[in-house]
Amino acid sequence: MATQATTNAAAPHRCSFLQIATALQTLTIFIQAVSAGLLFTTAYGEVLHDVGARVTYGASMLYVLAAVLAWKPGGGSPRQIWYATGFLALASAQVAVGIAHISSVHVPLGVLMFGLSVLALARQARPGHQARSGPRGQGRSTR
Repeated sequence: MATQATTNAAAPHRCSFLQIATALQTLTIFIQAVSAGLLFTTAYGEVLHDVGARVTYGASMLYVLAAVLAWKPGGGSPRQIWYATGFLALASAQVAVGIAHISSVHVPLGVLMFGLSVLALARQARPGHQARSGPRGQGRSTR
């Protein structure tokens, strides 16, 4: 009789809903930067940037939903909810200054949002992130 041995190293890495939502948010913010460049060079850039703003705001709301779902039913850390709520607040400020055409605030805020979103995604992609995010894995020794 042959036995099969499975290891965690051989198992494929599965992305959580939270990681997917963060990646989507990061991607939409990057696309906003591209569409901002098109805003100044093409006739359709303004429409593309306007539609992208709505999609980016929706992605920020999805990030909040994913953070709540990862925390409450999944037993994850509530810290992600604070990060996601902060991103939603930044996205709200971004929309407000964009509508007011205050480019001196709008552009740096967009760069900040992209950097923070990449940072959040990188933190979630770290090996062992899932194990430390639960309530039992925080600060306890497993000896």
